[in-house]
Amino acid sequence: MNVIEMNRVEVSYPRKKQERFYALRELSIDVKKGEIFCLLGPNGSGKTTCINLINGLGGPTGGDVRVFGLNPQKDARQVRSRLAVVPQETALYNDLTARENLLFHAQYYGLPKADWQPSIAKMLDLVGLSDRQKDRVGTFSGGMQRRLALARALLTSPDLILLDEPTLGVDVQSRNSIWNQIKALASEEGRTIFLTTNYMEEADELADRIVIIDKGVISAAGSPEQLKTGMMNLELELCFATPEQAAQMAKAASERRLPAVFSVADNNAVARVPNKAVALELLQAFPAVQNGIVTFRLKEPTLNDVFLHYTGRNLRN
Repeated sequence: MNVIEMNRVEVSYPRKKQERFYALRELSIDVKKGEIFCLLGPNGSGKTTCINLINGLGGPTGGDVRVFGLNPQKDARQVRSRLAVVPQETALYNDLTARENLLFHAQYYGLPKADWQPSIAKMLDLVGLSDRQKDRVGTFSGGMQRRLALARALLTSPDLILLDEPTLGVDVQSRNSIWNQIKALASEEGRTIFLTTNYMEEADELADRIVIIDKGVISAAGSPEQLKTGMMNLELELCFATPEQAAQMAKAASERRLPAVFSVADNNAVARVPNKAVALELLQAFPAVQNGIVTFRLKEPTLNDVFLHYTGRNLRN
């Protein structure tokens, strides 16, 4: 059984004198146990709406949402007992210490009293805050607060963790620490992670599978490698000794009808090619110009390239 299943989900709202606004439209996704699933999209694409549906904070106007096989609205107590959320806003109590924040959370969610101290100590150690447990959270850096928010979510030993921008505004060291913790939760403990992020390197590093949505509709889906490979658009950058050699390479490739599109500027030529095999053929096929190559570099698509390809480059509000 999948941990999360969304089948042809729609979320829409009426607008005065206009057609309905669709936050999500015909969205179908599934999330398997123990995987890190990443939902990507521009601002306003429907990511937070998805998290609200999973958490039972909203319902679909069409389609079906299941979490652990249950309806997250009708079976809210059962679903929420097995999941935890780390929202964009950490929502910690700044006047309380780190330990007091976790203790409050443990009491609120009904953890057995005998488990309070060992569980809190374990979580503080996990996120590297044991030595700061008696300090007020208001004195913590953004990265420390993010780590404490993750510790708070893990106190209840959830099967499913919803991470909404988990490393927003934190430094490189804190981000790396949080990444390691997220990977360990999935690979070592079998927890299921549902992640949203605007950091493409984060999705590339963490995700087993990615779905890109735009305007509430799925634009692309697959593993990070599948999405990057599917672009079929590598750039071979060549620097020649003379402008004539750069132009000669582009002309020769065109005459041989190789699947490469060249742009030439002075001594430099950039070829867009569909795969590495074509790039190698370009380098080997023209002995007359090989000696003129000073440097070359093959630039493979990044997840950032993939994201912009499917969602465009226009600014979003």
